[in-house]
Amino acid sequence: MKASIRPAAMAGMFYPADPLELDRMIKQLITEAKTEGEPPKAIVAPHAGYIYSGPVAASIYKLLLPLRGKIKRVVILGPAHRVPFFGLAVPSMDAFATPLGLAKLDKPVIEQLARLPFVQVYDEAHKLEHSLEVQIPFIQEVLGDVQIVPIVIGQADPDMVAAVIEPFLLDDETLVVISSDLSHYHDYNSANTIDLMTTKAIEELRDDAISHEQACGATGIRGLLKLAKKYGLTPKTVDLRNSGDTAGDKDRVVGYGAYAFY
Repeated sequence: MKASIRPAAMAGMFYPADPLELDRMIKQLITEAKTEGEPPKAIVAPHAGYIYSGPVAASIYKLLLPLRGKIKRVVILGPAHRVPFFGLAVPSMDAFATPLGLAKLDKPVIEQLARLPFVQVYDEAHKLEHSLEVQIPFIQEVLGDVQIVPIVIGQADPDMVAAVIEPFLLDDETLVVISSDLSHYHDYNSANTIDLMTTKAIEELRDDAISHEQACGATGIRGLLKLAKKYGLTPKTVDLRNSGDTAGDKDRVVGYGAYAFY
C-alpha cells in the first residue's frame, strides 16, 4: 500500500520552499542564536514565518543539539487556526513532507491517542495548519531522523492536553513541543507589556493566568504548565521578542517567546 503523505502546504509562505535555502536559513539562525545551556525536556516555540519568529525559535532549538541521536519521538501540539472542531486532532497520514524530506509519524502512538474520547483522526485540521508545520524543519535540522506525533488543538481544555502529553513528559527518548505565538497586533510597547506578563505567568507556573488573547496556543501552554507543577519541572525563558524586533514595523506586532522546561 502506498504511504499517505501530508505535503508541505506552507512551504514558500512561512519558510523557503527550496531545500538548500531552507537548510542554509535554519543553520544560520541557529548559529546566530546566543543561547547556551542544558537541553530541556519540553519546549514552547513560536510558529510564525521564519523571517519573523525564526530567530526566537532557533534560540530554543539550539539547546536541543546535544539530543540528536537520543530523541526518537517528538510530540508537537499547536492551536487550530483554520478549521474549528472540538477536542484534539491527529492525522491518518504516514508522514509529513517538508523541503528537508519526510518526517515519519509514530503511527502506534497516534492510534493509541485516537482511542481517547476527546481525540479524533481529522486530516482536515492538519491540511493547512502552520502551527505544526513550521516546527518540523527545525526538528529535522536539529534532531535528525525522528518520528513525530502532530496534534492540533481545537476547542479543548488544558486537562485534555495534559492527559495526552503526560505519558511522554518523563520519557528520555521523547521531546514535547508546544507551538504558540504570544500577543497579536498591538503596538510595540503594549505588546512588550502583555508578553512580559505572560512570561511571568509561565515562569511562575500560573496556568490559569494565561488567556488566548495573550497566546494563541494558551491551551497547550496551560496543559504543559499543569504537568510542570505536578512533576516539578522548572521553566526558563530562553528568548522573548516580537516582530518589531526581528523583521517588521513596530505599529502592529506579534509576540514570540521561547521557553524551556527542565
